Amino acid sequence: MRPYVGRFVIVLILVLLSSYGEMAVPLYTGRVTDWITNQEAPDAFYEAIMIMGAMTAASAVQEFIGDLVYISTMRRIHTAVQNAVFQAVLKQDIAFFDATTTGELVSRITKDTDDMSEALSEKLSLVMWYTARFFFLLYFMTMQSWKLTLLSCMGLPIIWVIPKFIGRFSQTLSVKIQESVAKANQVATETFSCIKTVKSFANEDGETERYRQAMEDTYALHKIQAAIYGVTTSANSLSTLAMKVCILYYGGMLVTRGTVSSGALVSFVLYELQFASAVEAFMHSYPEVRKAVGASEKIFEYLDRKPRVPPEGTLAPENLEGHVEFKNVTFAYSENTDDDSLVLKNVSLEIKPGRITALVGLNRSGKSTCIKLLERFYQPQSGEILLDGLPLQSYKDLYLRHKIAVVSQECLLFARPVWENIKYACDASDDDMYRAARLASAHNFITALSKGYDTDAGEKGAQLSGGQRQRIAIARALIRRPKVLILDNATSDLDTENEHQVHQALLSQGKECSVLLISNKMSVAKKADHIVVLHNGTVEAEGCHDELLKRGGRYAELVTKEAH
Repeated sequence: MRPYVGRFVIVLILVLLSSYGEMAVPLYTGRVTDWITNQEAPDAFYEAIMIMGAMTAASAVQEFIGDLVYISTMRRIHTAVQNAVFQAVLKQDIAFFDATTTGELVSRITKDTDDMSEALSEKLSLVMWYTARFFFLLYFMTMQSWKLTLLSCMGLPIIWVIPKFIGRFSQTLSVKIQESVAKANQVATETFSCIKTVKSFANEDGETERYRQAMEDTYALHKIQAAIYGVTTSANSLSTLAMKVCILYYGGMLVTRGTVSSGALVSFVLYELQFASAVEAFMHSYPEVRKAVGASEKIFEYLDRKPRVPPEGTLAPENLEGHVEFKNVTFAYSENTDDDSLVLKNVSLEIKPGRITALVGLNRSGKSTCIKLLERFYQPQSGEILLDGLPLQSYKDLYLRHKIAVVSQECLLFARPVWENIKYACDASDDDMYRAARLASAHNFITALSKGYDTDAGEKGAQLSGGQRQRIAIARALIRRPKVLILDNATSDLDTENEHQVHQALLSQGKECSVLLISNKMSVAKKADHIVVLHNGTVEAEGCHDELLKRGGRYAELVTKEAH
């Protein structure tokens, strides 16, 4: 709220002026009562009415302006917080996303920020207004009768204990409700994102039951919350009713003794009714504000969390050759670094400019992990990765993202036009886009679509076939003219003809950059200039296709098995 401190000062001034104006009606009502009783100053009645009307109207205008400024400010803050949380989440390291479900992230960014902003916009406003009225009422009540004011204040500690206790409990309960809602959202998100699998296994009822159970847990927490609200309301009503009875009884005694005038008692009773309303409103609003604090805990965890990545480098050279070296790289996804958990063990290899290097090996040999390290998604426990002879972490992140392009087997597209997917995060011309699409053997099928390059790809590219998605993803990589091009089984869904065309284009592209090729097909890998064989996280052999065949070993076995 710090950037808007000026607005809050204005709101506070308007709150004070408006609250002061509301004191006019009870004050002049009491005076009119005395004037009528004593039959004094006939014109005083009309004068009092005019003063009450003017002050009440001014108070209403000030309250309206204050509410308008406050609500517009809180809307701005809500938008700013939601944007800040979204940005903070996007900047987190990949390990954070591995450990956090998509449904939970969406729930935190949308529902939690909405709950927090809604509670603050409405309830914090009421706390502010009624706190100001409370002090004004207390002052004017004391002016009428300090004895009656003392009696009223004696009951406040009992009334204040309730919201204090309930507020803490509501905050704890709110956190549990947010977690429960996030779990339910995760079930829904996961189900809808894997809807084809759900349909294939005819498990609609099973997923419905999972969602129902998640919502039952949320419903149970909401029942507790409703019970707390009921207890709070009942306790508040009983306590305020008892206070009114005591004040009327004691006030009548004071009037009878002549200590207090009947007009002063009328004013005091009217003030006390507003006083009770202010306390009641505060009791309802305060737990809601505490609830908003509870709902915001996870939000600020995300805002305060520092990505577990090394400090960003400063290098962004105009010319980059794309020479990559892995030097004795050891890596494990967990913090445990014993031999069983290590994915890479002292791996050393080179990816040289102007040639295609292939990584081959069985599943879980560490091929994809090398790519993740090269993209700086993770950091090696020991060893280093060099780019043009300099440590990878010494380069700027944005620079690396433009110079290193990756096409993976699972090519996910956005639900946007094809041209926007190809130009994604790249300021390129249409001519560059057409060139990249032709190199990826995608131009012909794109122009044949219903709207050509304006055709919507659908969620995750669902409107396109697997081969079409892969070719668009290859075009998305080539349009950047990268210096390091990484293809992780990027042509696995292509037919023979398109695969041949794409590889011919990549072979020509390989003269301009370093190409790292990962493929489960030995027929694809043998076209590489240099082949590295990984097994159990270590480099077992390297060389060209003919050399590795002559040596025998695991590479020769893989080639023989594919041939049969």
